Amino acid sequence: MTDAGDSRVEPVLEAVGTELMRMARRGSRVYPGSVVDLSAFKILWLLSDSEPLTMKDLATELQLEQSTVSRQVKAAVERGLIERYDVEGTSSRLHRPTQAGIDVYRQEAALRTAVIREALEALGVERAGRFVNELAAFNDALDEAYARAKVAD
Repeated sequence: MTDAGDSRVEPVLEAVGTELMRMARRGSRVYPGSVVDLSAFKILWLLSDSEPLTMKDLATELQLEQSTVSRQVKAAVERGLIERYDVEGTSSRLHRPTQAGIDVYRQEAALRTAVIREALEALGVERAGRFVNELAAFNDALDEAYARAKVAD
């Protein structure tokens, strides 16, 4: 661990920031053949990977305001990609993907995966494996630093 004032960390800190911004900008790219925007893809990803979720759960997972997620979910419901349903004994409505939503999610995931696969193949198996291990270690270190700083989600 380094001291907060360690000047050797500054160039690395700047480089990490630059690379994280480059990665974040790629999230909004439009893939040829894509039929949904990134927000719909993220919602379908969450719902396809878990149990049905409430609007509050979706907002928490996506780290967005509930009103923003509500608009995005409404659009996905109108397109027939997600369905809302009541659960007896609760006031919350749950959301789950429809079969059309699952099909769209799989198509969209394949488009995105193809690009990532190509990038990983360009790195080579060993280098790609090291990258994943280092990325996981960095995420673990970030989780610990956030916890120590008491940064809330």
